[in-house]
Amino acid sequence: MDRSPHPPTATRRAPPSPDGRGNEAHSAERVRVYALFAATLLLSACASQIDATVASGGDVPGFWWGLWHGFIFPWAWIGSLFSDDIAVYAVPNTGGWYDFGFFLGITVLGGGSFFGSKSRKGD
Repeated sequence: MDRSPHPPTATRRAPPSPDGRGNEAHSAERVRVYALFAATLLLSACASQIDATVASGGDVPGFWWGLWHGFIFPWAWIGSLFSDDIAVYAVPNTGGWYDFGFFLGITVLGGGSFFGSKSRKGD
């Protein structure tokens, strides 16, 4: 005869979670999170992009156009919100040189690093 204080059961159930919900609720929530993640992943796979190959030639934007596009970025971005004909970045371009000009235009000419490094008058 078994003198165990617990009655014989086939399986023991885990105690409920501290918030009062059972483990089934946590499993259902976990399934919803995984389903949302899978749906987001599937939808992101549908995104398309313009062919961003590096091009060459006289009519392809290079360093100087990148510099100009970086400088006018804030205004071009505002304009792009209202018109599909305005872009903030030229594609295709010459690659690294256009990117470098764009970076300089945003940070140096656009005031990105200049205004952030100014000290206050009281300091």
